[in-house]
Amino acid sequence: MDERDTAAILPDVASTGEETNGSRGHQEEADVPLPTTRFVRPPWICWRPVSVEPVLFLSMFSMALQTPLATQYLWDRISDDLGYNGSKRPACSDGSVPPDPLQMEVQTMTAHWNLYINLGGFSIGLLVVPLLGSWSDLAGRRPVLIIPNLGLALQALVYLMVMYLKLPVVYFLVGKLLSGLSGDFNAILAACFAYVADTSDRRSRTFRVAILEACLGLSGMLASIIGGEWRRAQGYINPFWLVVATNLASALYAYLFVRESVLPDPSAKLLTSRHHKAVWHLFSTGGSTSEAGGRFHRCKLWLYILCFFIVISVHMGCKDLYVLYVLSSPLCWGPALIGFGSAARNLDYLSSLLGLKIMQRCLQDSWVAVAGLASNIIGLVVFSVADTTQLMFTGYGLCFLFMAVTPVLRSKLSKLVGPSEQGVLFACLACVQSLCYLVGSGLFSSIYPATLHFMKGFSFLLAAIILFIPAGIIGTLQCLDQRRDRRDSTTC
Repeated sequence: MDERDTAAILPDVASTGEETNGSRGHQEEADVPLPTTRFVRPPWICWRPVSVEPVLFLSMFSMALQTPLATQYLWDRISDDLGYNGSKRPACSDGSVPPDPLQMEVQTMTAHWNLYINLGGFSIGLLVVPLLGSWSDLAGRRPVLIIPNLGLALQALVYLMVMYLKLPVVYFLVGKLLSGLSGDFNAILAACFAYVADTSDRRSRTFRVAILEACLGLSGMLASIIGGEWRRAQGYINPFWLVVATNLASALYAYLFVRESVLPDPSAKLLTSRHHKAVWHLFSTGGSTSEAGGRFHRCKLWLYILCFFIVISVHMGCKDLYVLYVLSSPLCWGPALIGFGSAARNLDYLSSLLGLKIMQRCLQDSWVAVAGLASNIIGLVVFSVADTTQLMFTGYGLCFLFMAVTPVLRSKLSKLVGPSEQGVLFACLACVQSLCYLVGSGLFSSIYPATLHFMKGFSFLLAAIILFIPAGIIGTLQCLDQRRDRRDSTTC
């Protein structure tokens, strides 16, 4: 009889087996699948197994469609309130024309409101997302796939109410806080990665995580292509109705088709200090599997999180600079070239996925990550000196492996903790990723204007230098692991 059928008939036996596996922890050398006896069937059964990739794709599509449109709406509303009707200044000037004071005020107020909205969502999410992540280890992943999508739909409805009724823009902050109370996009991100960790074995986990990363890039590219043209043709309201529909479709898909990967505990409570204690236990002791490796195991956990923080901060910081860099002299790109550049950047998600799959045949995951960092470093160096369109697109091409790093880091971190800690781990990583956005954007947006007078591309060069830090850490840890494996094999 199939193990899944046995679990359905004898759930107590399945849960006992899970506890036994959890107490043993992950053995680093054991390359076996995780138990599959924990699946709970959804209301509708598909003719073939499905996973969470569509949930993440739809949720990311709604976020990527909504975020730039919300910023543009803030710009237009603040412009109307201040009486600013657009600049007569050419799109690519030599800087001799003094800036319009009213335009500067619009820019400042829009930036400030964006900051307030992002900080509000981040502050609430810092408390709620780890709570939901730890709760999902007990109550199951499906609720954390459904509830935040409903919260994001509610946020979009609040934004629509602001647009229909011309309410003050402070209600954008209210909508963001309501979404933050449900976990926002970070909770969906954490639940999707934890679900993949639940349902994949240690050998295939890195590639499964890379598929989720590719979903993020492809959905972002599709939303970028659709959003700008649609807003220009029909305004803001219709695209935001699509955001509502997309989030509801994502929640409905998770409810109807995604099988539960954790045996739910009916007594699991959401509002309890136990969940935040689980976060403290994870980072203070290294998780339930740290006994096997001791202090070295805990250090690896912290060092991989440091690498993750550095890599994502560089990605987020540089992402904000690409458009600014190509808009001004000597490149002076227009909307068409900017669109092609964005598409080329997002296509690197697919090339990274393909490159990771090929390199895994002959290299260990750590060396794949180092190769991805080398690709990113070379591309950033080319960006720092790019003064022609051809050279800029050469940089995009050289970054063809830049997204091979984060799947490896997520996978390695997942293998360092036990099966009952996947939710809290990925929830913490989602919070770290939000922090990376704030740190990266703030750091590089400050460095870029301060270094224009001596080197326009200095920010990209600095980013390339910073990436040597995670490359060195990942390579060193891999060498230490290989040395320990050789010593253990010699001892045996």
